[in-house]
Amino acid sequence: MSAVDSAAASTSATAAPQRREGAAFTLRPLSAALGAEVSGLDLSKPLDPVTVEALRAAWLEHLVLRFRGQRLTDPQLLDVSRHLGELDPPGPNPYGAPFNPEHPEINVISNIRDGDRPLGNLGDGEAVWHQDMTYIDRPPMASMLYAIEVPPAGGNTYWANLHLALESMPAPLRRRIEGRSAVHDSTYNSAGIMRRGMKEVTDPREAPGARHPLIVVHPDSGRETLLLGRRRNGYILGLSLAESEALLDELWAHACQPRFAFCQEWQVGDVILWDNRSTLHRRDAFDAASRRRMHRTQIKGAALRAAA
Repeated sequence: MSAVDSAAASTSATAAPQRREGAAFTLRPLSAALGAEVSGLDLSKPLDPVTVEALRAAWLEHLVLRFRGQRLTDPQLLDVSRHLGELDPPGPNPYGAPFNPEHPEINVISNIRDGDRPLGNLGDGEAVWHQDMTYIDRPPMASMLYAIEVPPAGGNTYWANLHLALESMPAPLRRRIEGRSAVHDSTYNSAGIMRRGMKEVTDPREAPGARHPLIVVHPDSGRETLLLGRRRNGYILGLSLAESEALLDELWAHACQPRFAFCQEWQVGDVILWDNRSTLHRRDAFDAASRRRMHRTQIKGAALRAAA
């Protein structure tokens, strides 16, 4: 995404904070497309049921919530995450053992190394647009990412609203994908690294991974949304490879437009909670000499049913 695109998707400085009835926090929209900043909450302290329900409602409405200035231990991050549901362990990483053996439910996203040994996933390169773990039958419903160390520049993360992408889709394009499903490849992660135990895929029709409808019903809100997963090795069932490639290229070009997106410029202490079922996200590359370390949790999801 270019600097012009980033500016178009950046924080709306003029948006007025809004207080939710009965909740001890305020919300400020972060862009016209999605995202809201939550102010007035210390996530290291226990959350009461009224606040939890208000946060759930805000999350379903805005899809991405940002909490700034947080100071969390790993157990506190896990406690906050459990308010949304059962924790989902990280997917397999290319190096085998968990990066956080004391708390294996936490995935470490980092470029820091101890000699030749990486201390986290994804390194310092670009992470392409994707949804997390759609290569399984029940992808995670949510992810929470906590910034512990951030580089002085680069490493921005973007989210795109797949509800809006579907609602604004030209009718002829929508008709071409209605009732169709796609293969969600499990071979590579979003940084292009082959997962442990996998082998190279040269024909997307032979890719391992789950098959999901391209248009699904959100299990909580009931809204229709696109489900795209990741472009690499994607394949739309029932089409020739050439037809599938062309249609997927068109779908991804539509869904990743800046008008559907929000750009997050990280600060230490930021916590981002996002809906994995109705958003895509990606990350900019950053200087390999800089340090970036984040801890991430994810919440188990339900099977996704096709829209009528």
